[in-house]
Amino acid sequence: MRVVFMGTPSFAVPSLVKLAANHEVALVLTRPDAVRSRGKKLEPSPVKSRALELGLPVLEAKRITPDVLDALRAADADVFCVAAYGCILPDEVLTMAPLGCVNVHASLLPRWRGAAPIQRSILAGDESTGVSIMRIGHGVDTGAYCAQASCSVAGKTADELTGELAELGADLLVKVLPTLADGTCVWTEQDESLVTHAAKIEKAEMRLDPSDTAETNVRRVLASSDAAPARCLAAGKPVRILRAAIAVPSDASGALPAAGKLSVRGKRVYLGCADGALEALEIKPDGKRAMEARAWAAGLHGADQSWELLA
Repeated sequence: MRVVFMGTPSFAVPSLVKLAANHEVALVLTRPDAVRSRGKKLEPSPVKSRALELGLPVLEAKRITPDVLDALRAADADVFCVAAYGCILPDEVLTMAPLGCVNVHASLLPRWRGAAPIQRSILAGDESTGVSIMRIGHGVDTGAYCAQASCSVAGKTADELTGELAELGADLLVKVLPTLADGTCVWTEQDESLVTHAAKIEKAEMRLDPSDTAETNVRRVLASSDAAPARCLAAGKPVRILRAAIAVPSDASGALPAAGKLSVRGKRVYLGCADGALEALEIKPDGKRAMEARAWAAGLHGADQSWELLA
């Protein structure tokens, strides 16, 4: 099958790789080079980098211009496949390929339509999430889906869950394409009564708060990213908590610290929350490298301190 692939971040790379292994990828469309890390120089998208490694033709575009439309027509593809491309596709693109335009979405639709389905599933405490192969329509992730696959959420970071869902979505996409071609694909319209929306994560949402439960704060740590880190003011200094777990009394050799109290016991760091405490496992002070919590705690003056919401 002749395919045009559209994608940008690392989530889309497994789909591209598996399409290239099973079909003819006529063109890869991705967003232009951008500043993607802490440095100031332009970097190619993960999809562009892998496409070039695979020897595939690449077109960079942040919107669908007449020139891009011409390139898509010239590709003469049977189907367009999309995975987190990051650009609204006009109707002309959606109907250009004979088999249409399908998208790999990182949730079990209709739950978590929108920009941040993976982080939202973690923050909400979902037991499971997954991927959906769906038609692209006019609304945000409103199209019918033809296949879904699921996995567990508990204890996984956003990066870990993204990697797992990326592979799951790639396998499902390759499995679905032959059913599009032979007409056996069955589409399911989304139940609007079950819709939830996955709005973009704001930095303020990820601030750790001693007035919240330990579980809520641990979920923030799991869902955090460089763009929206889980931060707080600990012992008077701003820090990012990179890894954490819910503490139990046996971990703290007795009672857990009260909400807003930071306690170091046996080289372990505990942050008191509304209903217990979280244990900080890895910490990154502002302007310094990441370190094990015990190494960070060695620099404290006195074992008992406080922590609070970062303004």
